[in-house]
Formats: sequence, C-alpha cells, structure tokens
Amino acid sequence: MNILSALDDTASGVRHGAFTVPHSSDESAWGNVVVPVSVVVGVRPGPTALLIAGNHGDEFEGPIVLHDLLSTLEASAVTGRVIVIPALNPPAVEAGRRTSPLDGANMNRVFPGRRDGGPTARIAAFVVEELLPRADAVLDLHSGGRTLEFLPFAASHGDGTAAAESARLRDAFAAPYSVLLRDPDPAGLLDGVVEGMGKPFVTTELAGGGTTTPDTLQIARRGVGNFLRALGILDGDVPSRRPGPLLTMPGDDCFVLAPASGLLEPLAGLGDAVEEGEPVALIRDIFTPDAAVPVIATRSGIVAGRHFFGRVRRGDCVAVLAVSVGAT
Repeated sequence: MNILSALDDTASGVRHGAFTVPHSSDESAWGNVVVPVSVVVGVRPGPTALLIAGNHGDEFEGPIVLHDLLSTLEASAVTGRVIVIPALNPPAVEAGRRTSPLDGANMNRVFPGRRDGGPTARIAAFVVEELLPRADAVLDLHSGGRTLEFLPFAASHGDGTAAAESARLRDAFAAPYSVLLRDPDPAGLLDGVVEGMGKPFVTTELAGGGTTTPDTLQIARRGVGNFLRALGILDGDVPSRRPGPLLTMPGDDCFVLAPASGLLEPLAGLGDAVEEGEPVALIRDIFTPDAAVPVIATRSGIVAGRHFFGRVRRGDCVAVLAVSVGAT
C-alpha cells in the first residue's frame, strides 16, 4: 500500500503499509529498507497521534506493545487518527542492535535526516518531512537497550512552546516515575525536531538490559492507552495525577562517567539515594588485583539509570543521578 495515500485517506478504517528508502549494497544493487507504518482513522474527527518504537533496535518493549496495539485497535473506538511505526529502524531491530548494521548510524542522532544520506538518515528525513507535519502529538518509546537500565519512567523536556502539554501527557502515561529530562547528547534527537515544530513530545525509558519483562510490557501497554485517552483519541478515564515522584536532572553532573576501563562492581542500585563524593561503583582491572578505582558521585541524588553491562570503558556513563521534586 502507498503509505502516503493511506495517510491522506480520510475514510474510517485500519490500513497497514510501509515506506521504503533506497539502499544499494553488495547483496542487492537496487535494494530498499522497508519501514512498516499503520494508520487507524477513527469514525469521528479529532487529533492525530504519532506512536514510534524501534528507534533503537535493542529496545523491545515499544515494538512489542505497538505490534499488539495494531492487532486490537479498531477504527470504531478512535476519535481522530493514530499513526503507528512499530519499528522505525527495522535493520537495527532485526539485528537487536542500537545502531543500524547497514551504515552504523544511531537513528536518534541523525534527525532531521537527509534525503541524500545513508538509509538511517533517509528514514529520519521521511519522518520529519511526511509524518511529523501530520501529527498533533508524538510518543517515542524507548528503554535502556543492552547497555543501560533505568527506573521505568516517562519523560518530557521543560522548555519549548508545548512543554506544558508534554508534561500533561507525560504524567497521563502514568509510568512509575516521571522525569524532566536532560539529554547528555541532544544533537540529532527526534525530541528537538518535534519540539521545534511546537508539538508535544513524550518519551520513555522502560528498564533495559536488552530484554523485556511482564512488568515493563504492562507499563508500556497501559501508558500507550493512557496517552491516547489523554488526547481524546480513545474513550476512558485518564489518571488524574502521576502515580510516583517527579524527578529532574538539573545539570551535566547528573551523568557519572567511568574514570577507567575494567570490570564494573556497582555499589548503588536503581532507586538508591547517594551523596556527592560517595562511591557508586568500583572498576577493577584484572591485571592490577591489589587496587580498584572508585567511581564517585558528582552530585547527590537518586540513581535513575545505570550501566548494565558488567564491563565499562573509560568515559562510559556508569550512573544517572536525578533529584526528586516531590511525589504526588
């Protein structure tokens, strides 16, 4: 199906299609990357939500939950329109990798993309040029992938013309934690492009470790439904307040970096409170058995994220420290 025709079709219904970007390789001179897209047009006019997962290929809650949504969502239940991309970066999802095996690019570092770029940049350009203009709000589902683990949270940024609406939708998602997000590397993020268009944007980090659990899948499934209900696209009650604390990341000192390479021994777990100057981990070099290098907390806070893999390289983020601004 021509997905652009489906996007512009105002008749009620569920349509599954795809868009393609060219990728010439040794295996296929005239090959293409095929990105699945589905459109659900409701029986009543209303807003358009764009739901995205599989931005990174080793984060699986989003693709599973959006795939499940498409098997159950009926046009008769929808007011407005829902555009769903369950796997934005199919080569990375199929390989279980954060980055694309085709060009080594990180999808969430190439926005707004380039029509004349590699396959990852071309996918990003299609999203920015064809999908974002049609959307009234965007939900981008993430988890920590193979190398990170987070407290399960929904997040928004505190600036931009749509910040208040983003915060409302973030809290309606009703993850165990809500976060005012600070990005350690904001260049090329989808977040900034959406917010630059003045549209509300919500993202998540739903645990991680390159796997899923029944709990994280339930958080994602419930949160997607709440997001759509908060927009008025689905009927039903919306949580009147977030279920857990609101965390914020006040500065770059929230990101605690490894001062050396080696085996990682964590001293603080997710949700633990740590004080500035306190060690949050030890790094052990197998060739220097009589010493371990401490990883020191650069500020006081709650461990909201941690390096998951048991080995680190110098400069890796070992811990993410957040500050509670009060439970509700």
